[in-house]
Amino acid sequence: MFEAIRKARASSNQARLLKDLAGDCHRLLGAAGDSISLGLAGQALGRFERLDSERREEFYDLLAARYNPEPKAVIDAAKRYEAAGLPEDLVKLTEAAEAPRQELFRRLNRADRGTACLVRMRREILGNKKKRKQLAAVDHDLQHLLSSWFNPGFLQLEQIDWNSPASLLEKVIQHEAVHAIDGWADLRRRIETDRRLFAYFHPALPGEPLIFVEVALGPEMPRAIAPLLERQAAPDAQVRNYKVATFYSISNCQRGLKGVNLGNFLIKRVVEALRRELPQLQRFCTLSPVPSLASFLQSKEPIKPGVLTVEKSRRMEKQRELVAPRLAAAGPGPLPAALVKDLSTLCAVHLIKSATRGYPLADPVARFHLGNGARLKQINPNGDQSAKGRKESYGFMVNYAYEPGEIEANYERFAAGEVVAAQRVKALLP
Repeated sequence: MFEAIRKARASSNQARLLKDLAGDCHRLLGAAGDSISLGLAGQALGRFERLDSERREEFYDLLAARYNPEPKAVIDAAKRYEAAGLPEDLVKLTEAAEAPRQELFRRLNRADRGTACLVRMRREILGNKKKRKQLAAVDHDLQHLLSSWFNPGFLQLEQIDWNSPASLLEKVIQHEAVHAIDGWADLRRRIETDRRLFAYFHPALPGEPLIFVEVALGPEMPRAIAPLLERQAAPDAQVRNYKVATFYSISNCQRGLKGVNLGNFLIKRVVEALRRELPQLQRFCTLSPVPSLASFLQSKEPIKPGVLTVEKSRRMEKQRELVAPRLAAAGPGPLPAALVKDLSTLCAVHLIKSATRGYPLADPVARFHLGNGARLKQINPNGDQSAKGRKESYGFMVNYAYEPGEIEANYERFAAGEVVAAQRVKALLP
């Protein structure tokens, strides 16, 4: 009985808290003075943070239902702009089309911890958006604003090393998403003298990395990940021969910033920083997974022609069918040479087949690097023998090369529908 009373009281308190939060938001949008607005924003955020998950979902539903643009005002403004095409009519149309919740988010952002709270809101909305379609517009508005607030011009690039705060190093271990860090000894190896780790930070989120990249320095472009992750001692200062900087892991730390483009600017700024520190570096590349390769090889869907003829596409579909039982029979460990040859061709088809407009590149890592102006440099069979690597890509990895003098041209070619690839990769195509 007492438990039922306790639950009823807690539910009543949460309902009252949500009602008060809704009132705060209404008053916040009508507040004229900055000092009043700031106080209301802090009060609203305090109430939001005390809501339980159920009431937070109700609050997000309220944002979706109550703070939309007025349809008639948008239509009337659009008609005026269509009729006259005047700049002032365009301004009025833009104002009418903007959802009032965007201004609400701007005012909430002014309060202490406002930015962190809005990032957390979006993380929770992303977790609910698939089953709660009404949140799509709320998510769009938040992403739009966060993209402006987290513009790379506002971000700080910092190198993380063994002298960084322990709390920050723990977050690197926690957020590493490509090659898991197995404790402090593993982390220490990744920031030795032949390694670099850079992260982006925002002034409103002190001590919270937004995204970080791990770099290995060495004499040549690597073909496999295992040697980069081994915990052998770093080379002596007298025998260093750094010619190549390899980006082997990029991890986003804030799910609430999904869709906010940070990675491409991070890589370009790290390239600049490394060139200043180590002018002898001759090449900047990645050693990247192909996380969509296994699903492509297991797919029954037709291969879109792209740069291939219909006849060659059909031939590749048949080859894909034939390698499936051979892959199953191969078992763990390195793939045999005959299977490597066929899979290399299929991997090249998978990564280059979208070299015409209308065929979006399926692999997210390839799309990221090629969209940043990299060149598909090399396909590496048996490059990742970890359980994750075998499951996602049968051990295949890829080198993407960032050549400072051709990044912009490569980006324009990719935007026009061409996958920029080295001749050795193109030679694998049927």
